[in-house]
Amino acid sequence: MPDATPIPELGRRAKAASRSLATASTSQKDDALHAAADLLVARSAEVLAANEVDVARAEGDGVSATVIDRLRLSDARIEAMAAGLRQVAALADPVGEVLDGWVRPNGLRISRVRVPLGVVAIIYENRPNVTSDAAGLCLKSGNAAFLRGSSGAISSNVAVAGVLRDAYEKVGLPADAVVLVEDTSREAAVEFMQQRTSIDCLIPRGGPSLIASIREHATVPYVIDGDGNCHVYVHEDADLEMAGRIIVNAKVQRPSVCNAAETVLVHRSVADALLPALDTALTGVELVGDEAVRERIPTAGAATEDDWATEFLDLKLAIRVVDGLDEAIDHIGRYGSGHSEAIITRSIVAADRFTGEVDAAAVLVNASTRFVDGEEFGFGAEIGISTQKLHARGPMGLRELTTAKYVVRGNGQIRG
Repeated sequence: MPDATPIPELGRRAKAASRSLATASTSQKDDALHAAADLLVARSAEVLAANEVDVARAEGDGVSATVIDRLRLSDARIEAMAAGLRQVAALADPVGEVLDGWVRPNGLRISRVRVPLGVVAIIYENRPNVTSDAAGLCLKSGNAAFLRGSSGAISSNVAVAGVLRDAYEKVGLPADAVVLVEDTSREAAVEFMQQRTSIDCLIPRGGPSLIASIREHATVPYVIDGDGNCHVYVHEDADLEMAGRIIVNAKVQRPSVCNAAETVLVHRSVADALLPALDTALTGVELVGDEAVRERIPTAGAATEDDWATEFLDLKLAIRVVDGLDEAIDHIGRYGSGHSEAIITRSIVAADRFTGEVDAAAVLVNASTRFVDGEEFGFGAEIGISTQKLHARGPMGLRELTTAKYVVRGNGQIRG
């Protein structure tokens, strides 16, 4: 039976734990992460047995093979989860970092110091590895992790969270450093999003319906890990061989993720040379395009208005021929989701205009959109990729799970 503890009580427990974590030493947090990694491996049979319950239920419900693959754990995947926790332990601790400091004419010494957010809530779908990934990142950044997974992965999530809680307690940190909501009803999800007395920041990890629910119901601060309708623009002064390699990588290397390319914009002057080559290189990819594209790729379907605005997350790509940089930037401004946008060009002027005028969390020059990722950026790990502008934007690593506190030191000054 699911834990019947009321959600407000779970939130209070997470809040209490967050106060201890805020002052935990780096060595305490690292010891807890290593203990959690070791215990995950040691208790892998228990976790796999729980996961089999979820997988069997999903298969019985006729869930797609892609979703089942995301849900399924194995010895190798548990080893990868453990390795992820050890990797987070090896990262620099952001808590306590002095961001800047100055002395006022009256002698007051002011510094700005990095501190944890407090309770970071994460609501996510059928990926039990998120339970350990999110909990590990929260712990290293001094936050309590308040987690609410999906019904499809509930047995797996309970097992993984149980291992983490036991490991944290073994090294003297509160087990409530990770608190999992076991009620997976829609009503519980809405209640979770409204725990204003305990949640400092909510991060959703899921599809459009989850994001829509957050926007409709959440009353706590949140950071949207949003859609990735990502574009690659091939400028008239592009190296076309490079462009082909980048487009294939951005679309095919892992099409089901948010930093995969969904639309390619091609300058008219290079369309004759590039488009037939793309058609050959993008084997197995469904291509749709405008009339100019279909003249050069007869097998391409007609792109609809929805195609330009859709994050396919599949082997499908929309292509449009444009007359220049202005038209490319306008298209991205109209249809882009603010995630990742790339230009392929040898022109510094064009690259500078593109990076200056395109409004997105990440803008790339002569590189695949697939690089927009916390690990690829050198953050070690990430909890999501923010497409909004306040607090965090782009890959969210340890630093994005902190905020700043002003510390003012005086020797008796009073304000006149």
